[in-house]
Amino acid sequence: MPLKLGLPKGSLQDATIQLFARAGFNVYVNARSYFPIIDDPEIECLLIRAQEMARYVSDGVLDAGLTGQDWIAEHELGDGTTGVLTSIADLIYAKQSFGKVRWVLAVPEDSAIRSAADLDGKTIATELVRVTRAYFAQRGVTVNVEFSWGATEVKPPVLADAIVEATETGSTLRANRLRILDTVMESNTQLIANHTALADTWKRTKLDNIALLLKAAIEAHGRVGLMLNVRRADLDGVLALLPALQRPTISALSDDQWVAVNTIIEERTARDLIPRLKGAKAQGIVEYPLNKIVL
Repeated sequence: MPLKLGLPKGSLQDATIQLFARAGFNVYVNARSYFPIIDDPEIECLLIRAQEMARYVSDGVLDAGLTGQDWIAEHELGDGTTGVLTSIADLIYAKQSFGKVRWVLAVPEDSAIRSAADLDGKTIATELVRVTRAYFAQRGVTVNVEFSWGATEVKPPVLADAIVEATETGSTLRANRLRILDTVMESNTQLIANHTALADTWKRTKLDNIALLLKAAIEAHGRVGLMLNVRRADLDGVLALLPALQRPTISALSDDQWVAVNTIIEERTARDLIPRLKGAKAQGIVEYPLNKIVL
């Protein structure tokens, strides 16, 4: 029986499919179908909104799926039972970047409200209703939390006094003249599975292998490989310039006066580093892309 894997439909969809491609899995999505094709006959995919993923994995409809810590928390604060789901991999990527998403409490720029305590008796609009209620309950602040179907940034001040909304950069909040008061929670994508799937040795191994490749693809993001040749006499000068994931690999060449150096660097540093390496008498410098780095 194939592994039933849920992929997040919506804002994370494209980023997830791109990540799977770098990990070696090609996923083909038909706009009219919720059943993407994947070039692995051992996996059966289903597109599900990230907000619903934890429920379907928890209920056993899916063996595993990708969703955020935010929606896992929202599920478990509701009808979900804590402990049914296990995170197989912590995957730090989002819609626009390879970073965490923040759910923030925000009010209009010109609002007199300066803290969560000032919102006592006020209305908060958000998609993350249960987590937001728990946030205010922990602070002893009584608020009315309303579910927002979208366009949450436009709700204050007419339809709500404040909002709790997800942001990566804060640019959308600033564009809508909103000011952040506090971070309610940070979230990033998790590969989750239920206990029934994990009790199956084959499925557990398959999930561990998928997690390994996804994490390796994330590690490789923004990095490139660099290899070069240098005389032994000039090696120390070259090594002094090289940052590395661990240490550069140094290999002897057929001419014992020369060595080959292989390392991994941040891609953004390559344009400045390569001319300096050339100046340090390195030769045959080759920069090459990386799909995966397995740590």
